[in-house]
Amino acid sequence: MFTVGMNRDEQPNAEGAAPSPERESRTRAKQTVPAAATPAPVDRPSESDEDELDTWSRKIERSTGIPARAAAAYGRAEMWLRGDRPDCHLSWSTLAAIGQVESRHGAAGGDRGIGIDGRPATRIVGPPLDGSQGRAQVRDTDRGEIDGDSTWDRAVGPMRFLPAQWQRWGERATGDGGGPDPQDIDDAALTAGRYLCADGRDLDTAGDWWKAVDGFRGPAAPDGYARRIVERADVYAGQAPG
Repeated sequence: MFTVGMNRDEQPNAEGAAPSPERESRTRAKQTVPAAATPAPVDRPSESDEDELDTWSRKIERSTGIPARAAAAYGRAEMWLRGDRPDCHLSWSTLAAIGQVESRHGAAGGDRGIGIDGRPATRIVGPPLDGSQGRAQVRDTDRGEIDGDSTWDRAVGPMRFLPAQWQRWGERATGDGGGPDPQDIDDAALTAGRYLCADGRDLDTAGDWWKAVDGFRGPAAPDGYARRIVERADVYAGQAPG
């Protein structure tokens, strides 16, 4: 897990040598959070804000290249968490960075990416986490009900949740009476926001941001995962219209 400050292996050596430039760079990165991004629209529980969100998401698409359908899901999650967890300060740009790194905003499921219904053209199911080819080893936790594999777990959906993580945090983003679906970008973005904001985290602080993002993929996280997210979130924040 990433932590703020110096890790045990970053202590000076027996001769008193300073940490390497690479280690100093990693430490500095852990002390920063992504730049502030233009907020998503204000959520209006008593009236529809769909038109405003649609206009906003199309602006985001033009300035960042994030498909408008995916941007709307990230923006909606920020809007809802702004009401439910105001002290979390979740930004759509962090969710978008995760979506880009995990599945190219759902395009990993097919050339058409996310459809108007919020689902990828083809179900996104990662390779088995069987310990081969440098992957983590995570034995089945859901009897294959979520990922279709009763031997090993696999990351699923545009935000690439592990089954156990989805079982704990999954939430439906629409009040249609259906269950949460990790393949649905709206459900996946809202669930990601719920996880990132858990335990009273404030994502405006470096310690909480890095802890949340580094833990998002759990044992399946590749080396440098959170660093890729912070860099991509910074890019999106800089590209977004003011």
